[in-house]
Amino acid sequence: MVNATNAGLIGVVLLARHGDRSGVVFQNYTTYNSTQGYLTPYGSVCLMSDVGYCMVLRFSQSQEYELGCYLRDTYLNPASPSYIQGIETDIADIDQLFVRADAGGGNVILDSAYALLQGLYPPTPGSMSTLGNGTTVEAPLGGYQYIPVESLEFWQAPSLTSWMECEYFQYHLARLNSGVVFKDAAAQAAPFLQAVQPYLNGMNNSFLNIIYDYLNVQYTHNAAFYNSFPETLLQQARYFANIHEQNVFTDSVQNGVGEIAIRTLWPEIFWSLGNMTLPNNKVKLALTEVDYKPFISLFNVTNATVTNPEISGIADYASAVALELSKSSAGDYVVALKFKNGTNDEFKPLKMFGQNNLTLPQMIKALDWTTINSTINWCFSCNQTVLRGCSVFNFSNDPFLNPSG
Repeated sequence: MVNATNAGLIGVVLLARHGDRSGVVFQNYTTYNSTQGYLTPYGSVCLMSDVGYCMVLRFSQSQEYELGCYLRDTYLNPASPSYIQGIETDIADIDQLFVRADAGGGNVILDSAYALLQGLYPPTPGSMSTLGNGTTVEAPLGGYQYIPVESLEFWQAPSLTSWMECEYFQYHLARLNSGVVFKDAAAQAAPFLQAVQPYLNGMNNSFLNIIYDYLNVQYTHNAAFYNSFPETLLQQARYFANIHEQNVFTDSVQNGVGEIAIRTLWPEIFWSLGNMTLPNNKVKLALTEVDYKPFISLFNVTNATVTNPEISGIADYASAVALELSKSSAGDYVVALKFKNGTNDEFKPLKMFGQNNLTLPQMIKALDWTTINSTINWCFSCNQTVLRGCSVFNFSNDPFLNPSG
């Protein structure tokens, strides 16, 4: 552990989970190929007063926008101990921000990023420019701030959806689905699965099929379902879904395929943190909008769940992980890990490998060997030679991917 100073942060790298969505996301439990749903107003919008402060009413919680407001208070408020030194607080400097989001099907993750940014940098009358003839032009919508988001489609690169079309991950799933852990969990869940069957509208009630998603969407958006479905059954559905997903997106070793959801994200995280230490760097806040899967893998590979087992399983909508970069009194660049589980939570510090923080070189040394840092490395790590761009590479002489070559 390194003692950090109280001089504020140099920068922060954020992972944020999308907000509430409409419709059930189809996810094949034998492959985990899926399609996104669509963001709901509940998942995106919050109420804001005319002076720009987020006034959130608890009965109409806003998830992503509220998360943006929270991040604004945490990192853009000069009075906050986590204030990012030198960041523009009111009018966004797009050179200081790097934002990307999974855009593969539907809109829930990409639109969540836009909603979060509206809370982070709300509309401001200061968002204006003066033309050559002296005319002052204000941005529409009360000074709405247009912050670029890099959207990553499924077909462009596997980094944000690295488990999909990954053959070795499907082998991992097959072992779990037929293994003793899931068989024991299914036996434990049998009374629940029987009790919940009348509410599934014909859906398969197997333990392997993640019925929690269907039940949660119906309970949130369907009044008739809400009034008839026992809340205790929803709690049990979440409990068993947590067991299932915690096993799917972890592994017995740090570089196992079960950890692939975070292994393809580490290179971007390390690149962002490393650039923030450079004197000519401008980016101070890097945000990647994802679903829940990388959270599970991240907490497992850093051993955060050893000291905080309650963070295992599925993170709530609008959760966020922060990797905060500061400088110690000895001049070392230091990274601290924090987690905010949904809209009702605050950022809480987590330990990485039993330490409150790590120097940036220590963190990279501990995790760099687990990373998948290119499409060709993903193809090799997944035994994929055709899909997701792998067909452009020549694997004919590779003894692992083409034993007969």
